[in-house]
Formats: sequence, structure tokens, C-alpha cells
Amino acid sequence: MTSRLIDIHPHITSPDTDRYPVDPLGGKRSDWSKERSATITDLAAAMDEAGVDKAAIVHSSTTYGFDNSYVADSIVDYPGRFTGVFSVDVTQPDAPEKMRYWVGRGMTGMRIYARGSTMKTDWLRIDDPAVTPAWECAAELGISVATNVNARDDSLAHIKTILARFPSVPLVIDHLGRPPIADGPPYLAAESYFALADSPNLFLKYTRSGLDSMIKGAAEPEGFMTRLVGVFGADRIAWGSNYLSAPGTLGEIIAGAQAACAGLSDEDCSWIFARTAQRIYPALAD
Repeated sequence: MTSRLIDIHPHITSPDTDRYPVDPLGGKRSDWSKERSATITDLAAAMDEAGVDKAAIVHSSTTYGFDNSYVADSIVDYPGRFTGVFSVDVTQPDAPEKMRYWVGRGMTGMRIYARGSTMKTDWLRIDDPAVTPAWECAAELGISVATNVNARDDSLAHIKTILARFPSVPLVIDHLGRPPIADGPPYLAAESYFALADSPNLFLKYTRSGLDSMIKGAAEPEGFMTRLVGVFGADRIAWGSNYLSAPGTLGEIIAGAQAACAGLSDEDCSWIFARTAQRIYPALAD
């Protein structure tokens, strides 16, 4: 197992609600951000203890809505160790302007927060014509776009549309996309999901919490990860901790993520746990 670790999905929050007001997307703050919040200093200390080298910090939409100020203000104190992943309202005409602003603040990736713990269904379609200017701007800026839509049902078609229309934009699907795998090996129910491998700009974000949410019926973590790498290649899969949304210490989260990869080669693990992250976020390069 690789000793190099780069995390593309930790979160941070600030206790200073005057400077960084709580204004969650959808109007409901996530439980984790109230119960297990951590500052940038806390995150850096947790990474030091767990042996995580670098991270792309994902702005918490369920805490701050579309105000990415805390992540943007925080990463400047740790040049080379952190980059930031921002969110804007991609349905609005000023989305490109906002995107350029946050990139100008040092953030190097965008996330379209479509659903989550406080929003159980997608509130937008990533291939809606209203979102086209944001995709065009992402291509112009040369940034990746992560999204937490599920790679199944209608959303699978939306993902395919974007992959085809914007081949220069790395599209990162959060939490592996949560395909249907309860049928077990060889996971025939997920064949449409595996067909996404035909699009070279498709990347998968592997969180153990996302994987665990899929393990039902005959599905099994280690076997599915082996199948996933066999189809997509390890160089298109990147690990994210989902810290602090996922329970446990960062070290415990890492141990769980590595356990599901026990059947993979050291080379594959080096891609999943570090090198693919650097493809998606070049700001984290050595």
C-alpha cells in the first residue's frame, strides 16, 4: 500500500460566524458541520497526524451556500499544500464571472453541488442549457468540475451529455457515483455506469463513505474496487476522505479506504491515493 496520500475531499468550517455567516444551500445546515466542524488549522494538524501530504479542500455548500470565502482565505496560508474547490450557482447568468473571481482567489477546481445529506434529490440538471456558460467557462479556465449527482437513472444520461460536449473538462463524479451494484460480481446492473469509461475526461472520486452506501445485497467492497480499477484504470480514480462529513478520525477514514483496496497493486494504490489527485488538481503537483 502506498505511503503517499493526497486528499481531494476534506471540508473545513470556521467558528467565526460574523466573518463567515452560515447560509446553507437549501436552507438547512448539515449535521456534520455543526457536530464535527474543523478549522484549516485543525485540518492541517489532522493531516500531519495521519500522514496526508496535500489536499484539495471542498467548500461546504451545506454550511456557506455559494460563499467560498473561508476556504479561499485559508489556503493562502499553506502555499503548495492546499488548493480549494469552490461552488457557484451555475444556473445564474453571472456564473462565469463568479467562477473567474474564485479562481482569481487561488481556487483551482469547481464543484456543482446537486444533492447531498440535506438535499435528497437533484435541484438542477448539469446538462441544463442554463448551465452551458459555466461549462464553457470551466473549459476556458482549464479547471476540473466535480459533481455529486448519482451516476444512475436520468443523471447518467446528463453526465454522458456533458462528457461528450466538453471533452477538455475533467469531470469528477463524487462518491464513485453510487451505481447499483447489489447484484454482486460481475455487477451487470451497473454496465451503463461502467460504459462511462469510454470518456477519457471522466474521473471518479473514491470515498469509503460513498462506497459503503452502495454495499448491499451481494456487493462487496474489495471485489468492487478491483472491478472498478479493471474498467476505469487507477489513474482515473482519486481518493477523498470526506472528512469531517464522514465519521471517525482522519486516520480511521484512511484505514477504511485502504482496506477496500487491499486486492490492488501498489502501483494502482499510488494512483488512487495520490497521483490521480495531481492530474485533477495540478496545483497539488510535487
